[in-house]
Amino acid sequence: MSAAAEQDEVDRIAQAWRRERPDLDLAPLQVLSRVTRLARHLDRERRDAFARTGLEPWEFDVLAALRRAGSPYELSPGQLTTQALVTSGTMTNRLDRLEGKGLLRRLPDPQDGRAVRVQLTPEGGDRVDRAMSGLLASERALLDPLSPGQRDELAGLLRLLVAPLDERVRP
Repeated sequence: MSAAAEQDEVDRIAQAWRRERPDLDLAPLQVLSRVTRLARHLDRERRDAFARTGLEPWEFDVLAALRRAGSPYELSPGQLTTQALVTSGTMTNRLDRLEGKGLLRRLPDPQDGRAVRVQLTPEGGDRVDRAMSGLLASERALLDPLSPGQRDELAGLLRLLVAPLDERVRP
């Protein structure tokens, strides 16, 4: 094991707290501070991966939701709002901006003439596909130190922590 892998910044922080407050149980800090630090690194990697295709993270989120919907790659504005966990006003602004860039279009809903559907354009589909490929390459590199079995185990453990939290915010 390399010297860098033997001790990280969280270890140094925990050592300082143990010195100053030996009465504290630092087990949560040992785990969750690493998750926080990993999230910050992941955020940087994602921003870089999206920037290579000219997208902001919020743009990727909207386009990716449409792409995941499957052909014809469309959702209602309400479905997008729910998936993005933003207000309807925020989503309207995002849709306006993405439509202005030609990455999506609004179409009349064939079932309800008062409603609209949001559809991914071919350019939007190409852009989100390229961004997703770049993102996965970056994320794969972040996970390189782990074996496939360790990745599966980590995914399962994180699911145990995240699933109940996700349930709290589900509409």
